[in-house]
Amino acid sequence: MRITDLLTKETILLNMTASSKPEAIDELVGKLDSAGKLSDRDGFKEAIQAREDQSTTGIGEGIAIPHAKTNAVKDPAIAFGRSSEGLDYESLDGQPTNLFFMIAASEGANNTHLETLSRLSSFLMDTSFREKLESAKTEADVIEAINAKEAEEEGEEEQETSSAGKILAVTACPTGIAHTFMAADKLKATAKEMNVPIKVQTNGSSGVKNRLTDEDIREADAIIIAADVNVDMSPFQGKPVIEVPVAKAIHEPEALITRATKKDAPIYEGGGKSSSSESSDKNQRSGFYKHLMNGVSNMLPFVVGGGILIAISFFWGINSANPDSADYNRFAEMLSIIGGGNAFFLLVPVLAGFIASSIADKPGFAPGMIGGLIAVTQTSEASGGNGSGFLGGLIAGFLAGYLTLLIKKALEGLPAVLDGLKTVLFYPVLSIFATGMIMLLINAPLTSIYSGLFSFLENMSGSNLALLGLIVGGMMAVDMGGPVNKAAYTFGIAALDAGNYTFIAAAMAGGMVPPLALGLASLIFRNKFTAQERETGKAALPLGAFFITEGAIPFAAADPVRVIPSMVAGSAFTGMLVMLFGISLPAPHGGAIIIPLIEGGITQILLYIVAILAGTILSAIVVGFLKKDLRKA
Repeated sequence: MRITDLLTKETILLNMTASSKPEAIDELVGKLDSAGKLSDRDGFKEAIQAREDQSTTGIGEGIAIPHAKTNAVKDPAIAFGRSSEGLDYESLDGQPTNLFFMIAASEGANNTHLETLSRLSSFLMDTSFREKLESAKTEADVIEAINAKEAEEEGEEEQETSSAGKILAVTACPTGIAHTFMAADKLKATAKEMNVPIKVQTNGSSGVKNRLTDEDIREADAIIIAADVNVDMSPFQGKPVIEVPVAKAIHEPEALITRATKKDAPIYEGGGKSSSSESSDKNQRSGFYKHLMNGVSNMLPFVVGGGILIAISFFWGINSANPDSADYNRFAEMLSIIGGGNAFFLLVPVLAGFIASSIADKPGFAPGMIGGLIAVTQTSEASGGNGSGFLGGLIAGFLAGYLTLLIKKALEGLPAVLDGLKTVLFYPVLSIFATGMIMLLINAPLTSIYSGLFSFLENMSGSNLALLGLIVGGMMAVDMGGPVNKAAYTFGIAALDAGNYTFIAAAMAGGMVPPLALGLASLIFRNKFTAQERETGKAALPLGAFFITEGAIPFAAADPVRVIPSMVAGSAFTGMLVMLFGISLPAPHGGAIIIPLIEGGITQILLYIVAILAGTILSAIVVGFLKKDLRKA
């Protein structure tokens, strides 16, 4: 679908009157509504604002691309707006924004808005194209400029696909939308200026485009991997490979291309290793921490999905899934089977599998899964049937990953004729055997250690328990959904898996505090927050109530020095109170909707709410005290 299939004269505003971000959003939404593209103006505006609350769509260079996919859209459309003076749209580069593309996609639009957004992001990196939009006299001039750009890009894409360049690149970002294509365009434009042949593969939201062929790779002098997500590296074995975050390709394309032309890069040897592992770019994305986080992030969907289903099953009674209980309910039992018997059962194997695959690529996944499965299924009476749990899973993941690397290294000397058998026969058989045998031998002592650790934690009391709650709660607010937050939350999940429900209660309460506190502070200390922040604060309150700590990120990003310490103080205080109160929570996610499941009746429920409110008020007061009064700024 072409951009001008969605952008018409009726949805173009050449002279916007807005002077602020909320006004700009309202004006563009109004244009789409007046053109008959929306079925629910307020609903669409809420969806746009929800997307802005996640992170600004002001991508810099004077451009903003607000977008939403919702059933409030009747017909998919794009609105274009232009502000002659520019306005503060909280852009990533901090500069005024004057060009706006608002994308409205219907719920069943089949990701059309993502593909269109990708192309727009790419086109708008072209300075001459932006100048045409800025100088357009009429709506017809805007449409003509876009059609001409699309025709130009189609010609270039066809030419580029048919010719292998001496420099290759792959770009990919977590969402596969703007940065993926911005990086690709920067590399292509810079290479053209430097007269260097290049071909760029984009791993975007709608799939891989301009895929690198075997012939491309054979003829390439070097490959640039500009990505913030895992990219299949196996085709690049034996080639100089430069690995950097995607942002480097946007901001430092010339330096990357220069390095590539000089082959100033380690040779990729396979198995996630380069011949020069000292590369600073490589070190940014490697090591123990990266492998651990790869396992944790892939495990979390099982935690959230399974945990919520378990929580819902409890609404019929704590024992409602037990056929022998008077509270038995068949639907509750089915929810428990899906959530607890299957999704939760897979937590440790998935954790181990993705840790191993992060270390050894795809060959590490199967032995990691098997090792994790052994950790949770090979139990003993002494362990109470819990196996070595998360401890065993962590060890299984790293064990499987590094054993697989050793096996791959050991088989490098085999004749080339046997290469095809390595991945389908030798690697899986040998790595699963080695990992399985070692895990069967060490799982019993690991189980004893795991059980002993949580027995020790359960016997903690007084100041020790308070200190642990302080640490767990505070960690939930350090990066609000980032690695430190995930580490604390994973500890709570591990304790839950071991039958201790107190730690997850502290982690969840601590994670609810930051968005609740900032929402409260923006209401009480209005003069210390911008109008946009006050609007964001309204959205932060329900996000906090449902344990979505990320609702506080916009505030932390804008003022980290004042906001983060304030949030850590309140979350730590809440975690400490929860532990001291001895509150137990049998479900790992859901926030307010699972508070009624707290064990101990109404008294414990009220104490949990008190703990959350105490931390929320503390953080709100501290951040309100620390932030500057904007009237005096």
